[in-house]
This record gives sequence, C-alpha cells and structure tokens, in this order.
Amino acid sequence: MAWPTARIRAAALLLVGLLGLAGPGLAAPLPEAVVLGVPTSLTLLEGRESLMAVRLAVEEINAAGGVRIGGRRLPLKVVSHDLRGAALGVAVEDAVASLGRFLENPRLSALVVGPFRSEVLLNSMDLLAKRGIPLLGTIAMTPASEAMVLKHPAYRNIFRVGLNTRYLVDYLISSMHFLEERFGFKRVYILNQDVAWARTTASKMIRLFFRRAGWHVLGQKSFPSGARDFSQALEEARAQGAQALLCIFDSPHSGRLAHQWRRLKVPALLCGFVSPLVGSDAWREFDGQVAGSLNVIFELGNVPSRRYPPAAAFYQAFQRRWGMNVQSGHGPAPSYEAVYILAQAMERAGTLEPSALVTALEATDRQGCMGRVRFHPDHQAYFGQDPRREALAAVIQWTPQGQRRIVFPPAIAEGDIELPAFVPTP
Repeated sequence: MAWPTARIRAAALLLVGLLGLAGPGLAAPLPEAVVLGVPTSLTLLEGRESLMAVRLAVEEINAAGGVRIGGRRLPLKVVSHDLRGAALGVAVEDAVASLGRFLENPRLSALVVGPFRSEVLLNSMDLLAKRGIPLLGTIAMTPASEAMVLKHPAYRNIFRVGLNTRYLVDYLISSMHFLEERFGFKRVYILNQDVAWARTTASKMIRLFFRRAGWHVLGQKSFPSGARDFSQALEEARAQGAQALLCIFDSPHSGRLAHQWRRLKVPALLCGFVSPLVGSDAWREFDGQVAGSLNVIFELGNVPSRRYPPAAAFYQAFQRRWGMNVQSGHGPAPSYEAVYILAQAMERAGTLEPSALVTALEATDRQGCMGRVRFHPDHQAYFGQDPRREALAAVIQWTPQGQRRIVFPPAIAEGDIELPAFVPTP
C-alpha cells in the first residue's frame, strides 16, 4: 500500500532529525548544562583564587538565568582539576599527562584559567588543539604560545585573557623610566625566580630597556622556587651601590624579600613583582615591612580602583562571596572576565560547536573589570594604559599607613611614588 505524501514527508523529517543527533557536521543536541573546565595548579594562591573568581562569575550568570543558546537557557557548571604543575617537585610531563586525562571528559564545552606554568602550557598545546574546545588562559604568561597560534591554525582555540610577559615588561619599563625621571636612578640589581616567565621578563628588561637607556645592571641572581634566603644577593646589591632592586617572583616564600630588605636597610627601592607582597593581607603578614615597595598588579580588578568603578565592583563582589579580599595580583580578574567572555560568545554563536565558539571569541569586545577586553590576531588580550581602550595592569606602592596606592598608569593613578626613608635620592 502506498503511503500518503504527508506521511512520507513526516517520516523523512523524523529520519533527518534522528541522524542530526550524531551526524557529522550537523548540530549536536544541547546538554543540560554548559560545563566549564578549570584545570590549573590549585595549591598556589593564584590558582585557588582564580577558581573562586570563576565560581563567582558562574553563580552570577546562573542567577540571571544562565546562557541563552538556541532558544534555551542553560546553566553553567564548573569542573575543576588540580594539575599541580607549579608545585615543587612535579615534573612538567606529569602535569601535561594530568591535563590529558582531564581533557578526556566528553562533557567539557570550554576551559578557563588553564596551566599555571608556561612550560606546562607550551607542552600541552597539541593536546589542547586535538581536543578542540576553547581555552581562555589567565595565568601562564609566555608569548611563545601566541607565536604558535599565529603560525599554526590548529592552535586557534587557545586564547589568553591575562597579562603576558611582553606586557609585563612594558609596565616594568614604565616604572623604571619614572624612577629615572623622578629620582635619577640608573643602577639596578635583578633578583628573579628560576622559572620561564621570570627569566624571560628579566632578560627582556635587560635587553629592551636597561641597556638601551644606559642603566647599569650591577648583577643578577636567579633563585629556585623554594628559596627562602635572599640576604646574600641583597648585600651584594648594597655593595654594588644599587638604587633599585628589580624582583620577579611568584613563589610562596619570596615574600621574605621584604623582611630581609627592611632588616638589612638596603638603600635601594624594592620593585617589580613579588606575588606574596601584592595582596591586602601582606601588610599584616609581613609586619608592615612591605612599606615603600612597588609591585605590578598584573590585572586591574585584582586591586580596586577609585578611578575605574568596574574594578572595584568585582573586588567587592569577590569579598562578599568569599568573605576575603583578592590576595593574588595575577589570575582572578581575568578568570572572572573569561567566564563572561565565553558566555557572551556562546550566545553570539548560538551553539557550543568549538569552531563557531572560537570565531565568536575572536570578535570579543567587552568592557569589564580589567578595562576593555579585545584580542590580538594571536589571541592575546590587548593591554595598555586607558581602560576605555584596553585591559590594564596597575603598579601599586605600599604607603607607610599600610594602604596600597595605585601610582601607574596615569589614567587610574591615585598618587606619586615616594621613597622609603632609608633609600636616598641621588
């Protein structure tokens, strides 16, 4: 018996719909929730607080109804994983293998935060490319990953929302240039952690600024991540007549630099980035010995700003949710932004299909807690000095009263740099 034409059409449509559930190149069915993976080093401050910032953003988005995709509103869900890639004694290959196992989760739609150490990121890029889902990294800082994104389309799913070492060098150069103009400083001693991002930052400062600007680099000392005693290098800096100590560390014990600097009264300004010295609790933890030191906060929002309200709004929301202030200078603000950037890209794309998401991410233009976030062709977020045009880092100085004062860039500066009493003006 011949079927009526209407039945044939209905059956054909049903068959197409069923094939569409698994057919190659056709839209996959939407999940019950959009799963965001957070693989990073959760034992370190930056990793822990970045995860907290991700959870804050997810809770805010879900409270507003979730993400609208294909006519449906879906909640976001966070799945975290401790790569331990920055923990002492953990080999890079072990962290990479750990990430590989995490990526086997078929429910993951995107990744945020990502590897902590640049060494782990670079050695994971093939795994990330094979999995295909977007990564919005917020901690690892090597610009080598950006060169790989430009050269190989396979890595197109890898983005960085946080500061990289090239932009960090720009901010450090501006700080050093200010010290030269304001105080006549020309002699620097460099102390850095013996890890890729810190070594790269130190070498770029020497090559791109100190040599060109006629500064005298009196010495350079690299320290393993577990180092606790910096007194020998500090005494050498004193003997050489250093006026500035450029310190570049993210290790937990590097905050001892402040105690030893003050105890020895080394007549040089401590500046750069020393992770344990940047948070609001550092004043209490180091008995006020941080007074006078300069530090780069890698992303605005990790420190509040009186002159840019969205940064203060994120900082206060973090405090309300977790009952504590942001203490890390790198990671939380871009991790919070990364969730919103992804959610907005998903809504623009109207799908969770990875290549469509990547295309939508490339068109990002968001005014958030760090300033305006857009991506270079190499998928690094623009950083600059005007929050209306780019994302911002901030240079802070601890005042004698125990406050963090933003002193750079000028668009958000709250005061000028002042020297501690034991650091003479030339």
